[in-house]
Amino acid sequence: MLTPYASGNLQLDSTHCMYWERTGKANGQTVVLVHGGPGAGMDTSIYSLFDTLHYDIVAYDQRGAGRSTPSGEIIENTTCQLVADLEALRQHLSIESWLVSGGSWGCALAIAYAQAHPDRVSGLILRGIFLCQSSEIDWYFNGIRNIYPEAWCQFIEYLPVDDRDHPAEAYHRLVLDADPAVHLPAAEQWCLYEARCATLLPDPHQGSEGYTRHWHSLARIQTHYFKNRFFINGRTLLDDIDLIKHIPAELVQGRHDAICPPISAYRLQQAWPKARLRMVANAGHAASEPGIRRALLAASESLKNMGTASPRESAKRIGAH
Repeated sequence: MLTPYASGNLQLDSTHCMYWERTGKANGQTVVLVHGGPGAGMDTSIYSLFDTLHYDIVAYDQRGAGRSTPSGEIIENTTCQLVADLEALRQHLSIESWLVSGGSWGCALAIAYAQAHPDRVSGLILRGIFLCQSSEIDWYFNGIRNIYPEAWCQFIEYLPVDDRDHPAEAYHRLVLDADPAVHLPAAEQWCLYEARCATLLPDPHQGSEGYTRHWHSLARIQTHYFKNRFFINGRTLLDDIDLIKHIPAELVQGRHDAICPPISAYRLQQAWPKARLRMVANAGHAASEPGIRRALLAASESLKNMGTASPRESAKRIGAH
């Protein structure tokens, strides 16, 4: 396991404090890793997908996630604030521009950040494409049952019959309950739903303590975002894609991704000529799957040195793939 060469806590406001760390080559090409969830916390296994003799890897926990405090806090926790937090971290670390990498929800947040601060992003590596579209949210609660009917039934049938038409709101109410006898099993059911559907092959670590210890904070934050439809206010990230069309990007998508269906990756690539889509035939959603990891490693190699020029110069150099 790689040891960070620097770490710290950044006070974001009167409530939230962000944990961050840096690994790899100090003064190398900077890449920031934007984790998924929302609320999942940083995944240090992703570090190995970047050449640590070349990359300066910045990782951080979003509001309420991982080692950021308070754990599981949903007050003052919106997409707009998470975008502002990432820019605050860049400024705090005195980084001119960086490569931004994110998967699933992290993909959506990375795109939202790039659209807000395009001159600070030299390139993007995006995995498990999620664009905050209503069709994607509806798929998560209804479409998945066509592929994983057992997982969907366990997820839905945990709820009272009257709550099954609005699972995000129902689970959100349960995981916010003050009684651990209520919120802990509800959080487990919420998180197991995605876990059971995330890989093409079963995940042997699904029930391990290390896998489950953050499930309550994850469920609190994730249901908060689903309930509020990711705070996009009726728009999708495709609506503002013109703001980042000049930025080179690598899109990595599992062909059998049941969480974030491949149609979103296809639509994003069609709208973004400078984005190269790597469709992985033998993989689902999780970054841990071998095919996804190989594609992400190739993506990180292809975008080496993107941070040594301005974002627009980097885009010209890499071309349209």
